[in-house]
Amino acid sequence: MLSKPQLSNPELFRSRLDSIIDLNHSFVRLSNQIDWDVFSERFGSLYHDSKGRPGLPIRLMVGLTYLSRMHDLSDEAVVEYWLENPYWQYFCGFEYFQHQLPLDPSSLVRWRKRIGAEGVEFLLQQTIATAQRMKQLKVSHFNKINVDTTVQEKAITFPTDAKLYHRMRERLVCEARKAGIELRQSYLRKSKTALLMQNRYSHARQMKRSRRETKRLKTYLGRVVRDIRRKCPDPAKSLLELLSRADRLLEQERNSKNKLYSVHAPEVECIAKGKLHKRYEFGCKVSVATTSRDNWVIGIQAHHGNPWDGHTLGSILDQVKRLTGHLPKEAYCDRGYRGHDYRGKTDIMVVGRHRKRLTKWQRKWYKRRSAVEPIIGHLKSGNRMDRNRLKGVEGDRINALLAGCGRNLRKLLWILFLPLEIFLYYVKFLVFDQIWNQTGVILSEDIESNSLKEQLSKSG
Repeated sequence: MLSKPQLSNPELFRSRLDSIIDLNHSFVRLSNQIDWDVFSERFGSLYHDSKGRPGLPIRLMVGLTYLSRMHDLSDEAVVEYWLENPYWQYFCGFEYFQHQLPLDPSSLVRWRKRIGAEGVEFLLQQTIATAQRMKQLKVSHFNKINVDTTVQEKAITFPTDAKLYHRMRERLVCEARKAGIELRQSYLRKSKTALLMQNRYSHARQMKRSRRETKRLKTYLGRVVRDIRRKCPDPAKSLLELLSRADRLLEQERNSKNKLYSVHAPEVECIAKGKLHKRYEFGCKVSVATTSRDNWVIGIQAHHGNPWDGHTLGSILDQVKRLTGHLPKEAYCDRGYRGHDYRGKTDIMVVGRHRKRLTKWQRKWYKRRSAVEPIIGHLKSGNRMDRNRLKGVEGDRINALLAGCGRNLRKLLWILFLPLEIFLYYVKFLVFDQIWNQTGVILSEDIESNSLKEQLSKSG
């Protein structure tokens, strides 16, 4: 059997991407507007020429990070779809169509850890700079902003005492086996049965029996903790950290502060925002700052410790100045910011006060305050801020900033795509309205071109 001849330079027989795609596509035009060189200047110092394996192209990493947040995709999905989409490959800086995966999805995880929250904030700053370069965002837009807070939920199950006791016991038994500790009893079957019965009793509203099973699960956890401490007085770092979390879980009561709500994410907080459909949310609070005129995300920040809304104003306004280079003149907030402690040059306008003393233009900007609410909804539903899957406090900050990046880039894509659609809208509807006003004839949407010409000729 003859083998297939090998080409010395296969690129000579392949078509370039710019020759097989539409150069007027919104992705192509957006990629030409972004200044990709600044990313190499900023992140180039994180790589070394002579140490380790050669690093992946920085534009590829930045492009995949942007694409994942623009289209609400995971690391695995964005790499898979990138392989099938020539426009995405052009966006990431490739000249020829690629038939193999550019990287392992775990490389994006290490990339986020390498650049940190400060590097991701630089990515958000470049989306704002791109909007300014396209003359869609002006300096005057930074004078008036809207500020609001929301909750970024963590990807955890709803915490109950029974589930926490059972999960903590599982993790301790697993770590003890890795450390070579032979436990007297692991309570594997007993704990699973007790958790099952607790769920059934709770569903049947037999709360006395349900509390009995919860107490039994707590007893099993306490026995495992004491057994490990007896047999391993000097545990390893990972096991010691789990033991400290187990002690924190066993000691907390119903009304305790700084409670543990997740075994693998101890930074999770319980936040009540007064929603009827969801009384409690488990994650962290996030401040969002948008321009009052065009709803560009110019500041987004995750806060831990469940701070009051008024105490977050100083940090979010500092971030807006850091990203845009301008301090807003007026910031419009809801009544949750009453009594804030901000002492800066920005005027804080609390909407809902002084209604009778407002002028016409003041009333207009006060009404624009509510425009930040749908932006928060888009950040959650379309930019992966609904359930944060990144680890730790740093992961909360990175996820919020990346959601802002995805929102701004989606807005830029719509701006590049919509002019043609708006033109077709005017041709389709305004011409029909003109005919109706002059002749009184209503045209259907599926009218043929000949009949349209006849109507236009009759109307002169």
